[in-house]
Amino acid sequence: MTDFASHWEIKKELGKGAFSIVYLVVNKKTKEQAAAKIIDKKQATEEADAKRLKTEVEILKKVKHPNIVGLKEMYDSQDKLYLVMELVSGGELFDKIVEKGQYSEKDASVIVRKILSAVDYLHSQGIVHRDLKPENLLLLNTNDTEVMLSDFGLSKIMGEDTMMQTACGTPYYVAPEVLNALPYDKEVDLWSVGVISYLLLCGFPPFYGDSLQEVFEQIMKADFDFPAPYWSSISPDAKDLISKLLVVDAHKRLTAGQALKHPWIAKGGSETKLNIHSDLLKYNNIRKSQSQIKVEKKRQIFPTF
Repeated sequence: MTDFASHWEIKKELGKGAFSIVYLVVNKKTKEQAAAKIIDKKQATEEADAKRLKTEVEILKKVKHPNIVGLKEMYDSQDKLYLVMELVSGGELFDKIVEKGQYSEKDASVIVRKILSAVDYLHSQGIVHRDLKPENLLLLNTNDTEVMLSDFGLSKIMGEDTMMQTACGTPYYVAPEVLNALPYDKEVDLWSVGVISYLLLCGFPPFYGDSLQEVFEQIMKADFDFPAPYWSSISPDAKDLISKLLVVDAHKRLTAGQALKHPWIAKGGSETKLNIHSDLLKYNNIRKSQSQIKVEKKRQIFPTF
């Protein structure tokens, strides 16, 4: 296979993973910038890691959507795997909202529509993301409002006759069927979209407590509300969509296709300004100060972290 180094020049490190490093790279011929995820195959020796890596690569090779970070090229050597990805330089969506200070319910509706469009596409391709959260919602560049879905490290390709059972995800966004150790399917992504939509509209999550066990107990009962004054000026359509996504019974939850047809998405939200800066800033700081907790223990409702 063509050598990575003969086509791309490494400029600087952008981030690190468990057994990978992401670099800013430049095409030596076209001068095009991209992000290269360089994976050390020698470190991904455990069977679970190797399987997850294989699935991630399969998914990246398969998907192509304007709201999903795309794979440009792939190079494989004996020790390393090089994934050259579309460069997404605008940072995290929530950071941009905090920086902006104020935006409208209509802006939130547009953002959720783009997320739903990406999720609907993934589901049509037989892919469940399984880890939708603010950190995985990026902006294409600093001057763009195009939302890009990233990170398929926990994603799964659905089988025709298999249901997923491994508990995974991030606590505040994980669906109740996962916590209840039940077989689950693509509906888990819609629950996460409901949590993200709630956050976008008020600046704090629908399920919050002093401990993870308290959060999980709320999730498993869908125990949330729309407290005043934070939700007083938000439209009934927005609340209705969230109420139809944060449903304990996965079979009664809206699909991505149905959600895209919901009035709040199809017609757009109101022009009401959402002054969520202080709440979202506080929440952003809390989640960034915490270690990235993953629920990855099989059939265990309340893992000990």
